[in-house]
Amino acid sequence: MRPDTPAENVDHTAEAARLERTAGLYPEDAEALLLQAAAHLELAGDRPAATTLYDRLLSSQSGLENPYLVRALKASNLWEYGHEAEARAIIDGVRAASPRDPAPWVIVAESLEAHDELEAAQETFTEAARLLLTDVEEPPYSTHPLLFGRHRVRRMLGVAHDEWDTVADLLHSSPVSLDELHDPKRVWSLGSDNPAELAAEISRLRAELGTYREALSRPFPVAVLHWPADELRELVEAYPTLASEYPSHEEHLATIEGSLRELAASGTPNLGIVTGTVPSYEAFAASEMASPGEAELLPQYATTLAARGRAVEWPPQRGAGCWCGSGRGYEGCHGV
Repeated sequence: MRPDTPAENVDHTAEAARLERTAGLYPEDAEALLLQAAAHLELAGDRPAATTLYDRLLSSQSGLENPYLVRALKASNLWEYGHEAEARAIIDGVRAASPRDPAPWVIVAESLEAHDELEAAQETFTEAARLLLTDVEEPPYSTHPLLFGRHRVRRMLGVAHDEWDTVADLLHSSPVSLDELHDPKRVWSLGSDNPAELAAEISRLRAELGTYREALSRPFPVAVLHWPADELRELVEAYPTLASEYPSHEEHLATIEGSLRELAASGTPNLGIVTGTVPSYEAFAASEMASPGEAELLPQYATTLAARGRAVEWPPQRGAGCWCGSGRGYEGCHGV
């Protein structure tokens, strides 16, 4: 989620300002847009301004979708410009909260790793793996960075492989093995005069670049549209032609779960759920110059929300709350 365009080719300060203006126009996407703006400010070297944006998000009255992600990014940013004590306190808080999203774990662990806190980084990666991957048959795509990061840190510490390191090796699709990519001696080959060592390092760098490109090109999820009960009631009252699409809220929820299970059974990867709101849907319809009462517009709306990063992964992580918003765990709700 951090832009990787070199600073010499982009005015990151101007791009951050543009994203802040856009967030004002689209408040439903403000969290994602302001996080991108903060990343641009970090790349521009204006870390205090980035911290201001993180604080703005954390003080938001509307609530955040990923508060621990914002905290983790803030901690990483603070440490980079001398606020180590505050960064450590935030990292400890994130770890104590045990979020079910792997992204905050990866960020705080990599922050510890970047400051040579290898033992603490390994402990953080391991905590996350234990929390999110215990008794999980197939690690979700979003957890792969956890396993790869844990493998890298443990390789640098020189400890023996364990079961999760083996899983990381199996998930790694590059022609160059993780052991070779994470070899601590690689840094010495960069200063070598031996053509064979330099050629091997070029091969490893190409493999890493291929992995990054694959991650960046991963398509947005195949997403199913979910309406909370109050939003669905308002939608059907405003546009009665959609009543045939949604006979009841209970049936709507059952249809979502059933559709996703059918897609999963057919081998469709990268599934997700997007949650709609009536104002957002009406704005989308207006942008398409169409009537919100047209049922054909609903899948286009779902696809647009997914493309804007609004989808949540399905099925949820083990122990996470159900996607329907009931407050119960998925395993005891729609995951039964």
